[in-house]
Amino acid sequence: MSQEIIPAADCTEMREVRAAIDALDVAIVALLGERMRYIEAAARIKPSRDQVRDEWRKADVIAKVCKAAAARNFPPELAASVYDVLVEGSIAHEFERFDARG
Repeated sequence: MSQEIIPAADCTEMREVRAAIDALDVAIVALLGERMRYIEAAARIKPSRDQVRDEWRKADVIAKVCKAAAARNFPPELAASVYDVLVEGSIAHEFERFDARG
């Protein structure tokens, strides 16, 4: 994040809040893009298509995220919802990449 973010407790105007949220969103998307490169690596490394969907791993990822969310004062149920969508989208992308291997 190249822009200085004012701590939430120090914001006194909505423009400060919005600027901080916008900057955080850019950082979050950058991290999501980096995460997707690992999904693509998984599609390249996994030996068979039936290994793309791993329900145990999905549950493990969501459980870890919920624990991290709770430790950072973020609603775990919201984290679970967001990550369910993220993981399902990641699985779909991984299937696309796996199938493109030929």
